[in-house]
Amino acid sequence: MNNFKITDYDIIYLSYDEPNAEKNYADLCSKIPWAKRVHGVEGSDAAHKACANISETDRFITVDGDNIVRQEFLNQHINFDKDEDLSNCVISWAGNNVVNGLVYGNGGIKCWPKEFVLNMRTHENADPDNAHAQVDFCWDVRYLQMEGVFSDVHNNATPWQAWRAGFREGVKMALDRGLRVDLDGFHKNHWKNLHRLYIWLMAGADAENGMWAIYGAREGLYKTMCTEWDFVNVRDFQYLNNYWKEVKKTVGDDLEDNISKLGGKLMNDLGIPIAKVPLSAEQSKFFKTVYQNPERMTNKLLEKE
Repeated sequence: MNNFKITDYDIIYLSYDEPNAEKNYADLCSKIPWAKRVHGVEGSDAAHKACANISETDRFITVDGDNIVRQEFLNQHINFDKDEDLSNCVISWAGNNVVNGLVYGNGGIKCWPKEFVLNMRTHENADPDNAHAQVDFCWDVRYLQMEGVFSDVHNNATPWQAWRAGFREGVKMALDRGLRVDLDGFHKNHWKNLHRLYIWLMAGADAENGMWAIYGAREGLYKTMCTEWDFVNVRDFQYLNNYWKEVKKTVGDDLEDNISKLGGKLMNDLGIPIAKVPLSAEQSKFFKTVYQNPERMTNKLLEKE
């Protein structure tokens, strides 16, 4: 058996422009004083290569800028079978999204093989002929899903952050292996992705700026499935930040009305089982109390989360 101990590897805080980045980094340093940091690097591929370049261990652990690590994560000891080849796989821990209660790989802690990251080509550095690698890691990387929740994703410190988080998931969860599909293909997507997408579209009104996350998810889904918008733009944070300025002007003070209008369009155009009006704050709180996230396929190498 190969013994995997968290504290044997570099832990790197990876932030870009998150409004709560400094607060979250201070929290991380209070728990892991030796943590390193990469900040403000353009492009997801380049940012992860920057982490690999400062790592002094053969694998490194990333904590995203909107993530707060739970203390018990440092106590993790994992025994892998000696025949398990981990050289090209990412060890993944799920994160708890504070807006809607979803627990899955999005935003969670990851442990990356250094040499693999230095040689991979994804997002802005993806091969133009590799359509699957344009907007995410999931389809060019193998993931080893671990049990337990060891962090909380706080992507709602401001309306802008919450909108962007929802928008990005609304886009990416509409895709199949990173590709846009027709309506039939959309409904044949993996049931976990569809269920998570529906929750993004409906739950979170009880959380700070949660309605902006709902609006963002609905808008991202609508633009991906119902317009000719180039969904590859979802990987470009500068594009999204500029687009946010348009969103604010369009929505103004009528956020709830715009959410409802988008809900009606999505129901009519895609035939999805949501409501025009999302769950209320009280209903969202109840939902997060009773909803049970699907179990992870622990210790199984998967092509996606």
